[in-house]
Amino acid sequence: MNGITAFRGKYALVTGASSGIGAAIAEELAKAGVHLILVARDEVRLRRVSEALSNTHGASVRTVVLDLGKEDAVNHLATQIETWKIEIDLLVNAAGVSHRGPVGETDPSDLTKLIKLNVSALTELTALYVSRMLKRGHGAIINIASTGAYMPVPYLAAYAASKAYVLSFTKALWAETEGSGVRVVAVSPGRTRTPMTKGQGSRLPADVARTALRALGGREPSVIDGSANALSTRFIRLLPYKPFARFVLRVMRGQQLS
Repeated sequence: MNGITAFRGKYALVTGASSGIGAAIAEELAKAGVHLILVARDEVRLRRVSEALSNTHGASVRTVVLDLGKEDAVNHLATQIETWKIEIDLLVNAAGVSHRGPVGETDPSDLTKLIKLNVSALTELTALYVSRMLKRGHGAIINIASTGAYMPVPYLAAYAASKAYVLSFTKALWAETEGSGVRVVAVSPGRTRTPMTKGQGSRLPADVARTALRALGGREPSVIDGSANALSTRFIRLLPYKPFARFVLRVMRGQQLS
């Protein structure tokens, strides 16, 4: 793989494309002449993104309004793409949801919805399209994880656990596909200014998008967005978990109360 230029004139499927990191990756791909299929559940925002990319960059954009956390959503999406007779050369799994709060005070159905989107849909899409890429001998998959994947996070227990799954799953798939012509990489942003974080964070979605697409030309199974995030993640992994967890718990409780 030679990075993003290898996908010029080919199709990329981007989930979570109506805002945040997914929309930013879609924009970078459009600039590079990549055809797009964008998926999100927010029809209004998705239409805005699609029209902006078409008008500004002349991109070829198709959209699918779909909640990937719903039952049979991945099959529905795959069927729609097959009716267009389109091959997916790049899959970007950017769709995700977070839930903040103690598990004991959370509706279990909210955690189930999170797992269905962050874990199940990503796994199904990856398995579906990697098999086709391997048969052709080319393609790439970018899975958006998180720096939260590197250690359990109180008050974000299910979210961090789901991203730990994404990181582990993607790194294992990287090993399975190495040397096949298919590039697989997990990208872990830190706190990024997206609707999920209510616009708070030290990094912009465009920063993460550039990191993700640069990773296409690399060989590592995973990358962390931003040097500060990479440094802090390495430091946190060296800490004993108990004092770290107690510190994070105090910070998260303070944020809940503020």
